[in-house]
Amino acid sequence: MTSTMRQNERQLEDWQVRLHDIYELMRDMSRRTDPQEMVRAYGERVRNLYPVDRRISLSRRELEQPQFRVTRFSEWNGDINPWKQKDELPLLTGGLFADLIYAGQPVIIDSLSVSPDDPAAPYLEGQKSLAAIPMFDNGESLNMVILARETEASFNSETFPDLFWTANLFGRATHSLVLKEKLREAYESVDRELRVVSSIQRSLLPATMPDIPGLHLAAHYQTSQRAGGDYYDFFRVAGNRWGILIADVSGHGTPAAVMMAITHSIAHLCPHDSGQPEDLLSFVNAHLAERYTDGLDAFVTAFYGIYDPESCELVYSSAGHNPPRLWKRSERRSLAVEGAASLPLGMLPDTEYTQARIQLNQGDKLVLYTDGITEAMNASDDQFGIDRLDKAICGACRIEATDVVGRVIRHLEEHTGKAPPTDDRTLVVITTTDDCPEDTADTPANADLAAT
Repeated sequence: MTSTMRQNERQLEDWQVRLHDIYELMRDMSRRTDPQEMVRAYGERVRNLYPVDRRISLSRRELEQPQFRVTRFSEWNGDINPWKQKDELPLLTGGLFADLIYAGQPVIIDSLSVSPDDPAAPYLEGQKSLAAIPMFDNGESLNMVILARETEASFNSETFPDLFWTANLFGRATHSLVLKEKLREAYESVDRELRVVSSIQRSLLPATMPDIPGLHLAAHYQTSQRAGGDYYDFFRVAGNRWGILIADVSGHGTPAAVMMAITHSIAHLCPHDSGQPEDLLSFVNAHLAERYTDGLDAFVTAFYGIYDPESCELVYSSAGHNPPRLWKRSERRSLAVEGAASLPLGMLPDTEYTQARIQLNQGDKLVLYTDGITEAMNASDDQFGIDRLDKAICGACRIEATDVVGRVIRHLEEHTGKAPPTDDRTLVVITTTDDCPEDTADTPANADLAAT
């Protein structure tokens, strides 16, 4: 075998070994999720691929010339995380390292000589040659890797360009991991805050259903995000009557939750002496429009009814809210409670609200809801809709409100395939007991009902 053939075989063997080493390096790096661990593992493998006597990492982020930090040094015992322990890193000024990092150019120094008073001297002691590799971020050399060897002219200028660009590619990969970690931490911080917002918001809702003579009550409340803008409540009203409120703030998430809390506060500040539902809507509307929603693309739909246990009548007023569904046992059908409708709250401060009334009889079911129920989509973008809501209400055999809520939610989840809600979903169900009169004939009190 000729010397040329043996040389070619050695080159082929060296090439295959090097390719295998780089292959294992890339596989290893692809598994890393922590930037500090990634740098450590990369350094260990690169030492075998590209051995040097010393390796120093520098940074000038958030510093003014000629200041810089030493972020890593191959002679240090243990690791300091430069992203989380920045203040523990050496802060130096001037000298060779400052000249190199602020110049931002790839440099090879074949014959290295460092003054003893240079800040770089302790890091380059005994080193005779140096390669400086700037690491770019947004077009600036904010970081730099210094490679040093104990012999002169030991860096190959032919292979240095490849070393330069591979080091920067690794730097970009590391930077992406750092950003990913910061994004994760920011998300977790926001999520913790939203959990608190959600907890506060739910504390504003009734802890239990009130005991109202003649009625069974139940509710379902589900937000599309940690917090939402739906709201329901109950109020004691003069004359042993009860106010029943459901509201829906425009939008989603934290902004809607804040507006929901404001609406809750205003509603609880309103005097309930008059017993007229339009008075509460007018009160809330005036405060929202004058102080909170002016200039904002925000409003609140609401339905507020006042129930009288003695007569089993519900006097109500609506501010642009979805008309509740009333299932009349005597007629075996659902009707829309759609009288006394006006603009949503917070749009115009001088909006006038009117009232209407309905008679509740034995076995009737009144269902208040937000549009997150009827507008819930299935995989074919088909809304749940009024017809499916009515079917669920009518099919509830038992009269208890909890059974009606359970049936509606089961039908809704079957329709959506239990997909996460894209809008807040609130359901308040009211069913009547034997304390209410039987429905013997149509009365004028039910003139504001519309058959579907």
